[in-house]
Amino acid sequence: MEFNRDIQTLVLTIVGILISLSIHEFMHAWAGLKLGDTTAQEQGRISFNPLAHIDPIMTIGLPILTLLIFGIPILAAKPVPFDPRNVKWDEFGAALIAFAGPFSNLVMAFASGLLVRFFFNDVGLLSNFLILFAGLNVSIFVFNMVPIPPLDGSRVLYAFSPEPVQNFLQQIENFGFFILIAFIVAVPAFTQIISNISRSILTFVL
Repeated sequence: MEFNRDIQTLVLTIVGILISLSIHEFMHAWAGLKLGDTTAQEQGRISFNPLAHIDPIMTIGLPILTLLIFGIPILAAKPVPFDPRNVKWDEFGAALIAFAGPFSNLVMAFASGLLVRFFFNDVGLLSNFLILFAGLNVSIFVFNMVPIPPLDGSRVLYAFSPEPVQNFLQQIENFGFFILIAFIVAVPAFTQIISNISRSILTFVL
């Protein structure tokens, strides 16, 4: 029975991740199009099809590798491309494109919370999925808003920062992923803060 429950949770988690990431990346691409850039559209990224957004290394290999090495799976979809020369409002347009993804996760989390609170508050497969789905989306939102490149929060911070901060973000752009890994592995307070913020938002959502 316990084994079946674990399999059920794993399946629901995978389904939830695929839906969440697909909508997240779709919103990046859609926002880019609305702001004047057709790069993502030309590459077929304005799609809810998970296959359009899955990267063999970042979406499959990376979580397995980081789980085996660090005990923490780090999941990322294929980045949605855009040409900043075509985007309205310069860095503020880029910030809107970046924020569109995490914002969609926050909306999905609140929608799931409302469904659980008012329609599916009984203990069952659907309510379990909605609660898990809300938790996944809150976590994706909070993690992506961390202002470290290449996370979406760094583009939002860049748009509203003074020039010295912008220069610093540009300098660490190529090393941001390794900085992020270092924070996750070597700074326990970092993951604890992320967890506490996610838990607080999820409690409010549900």
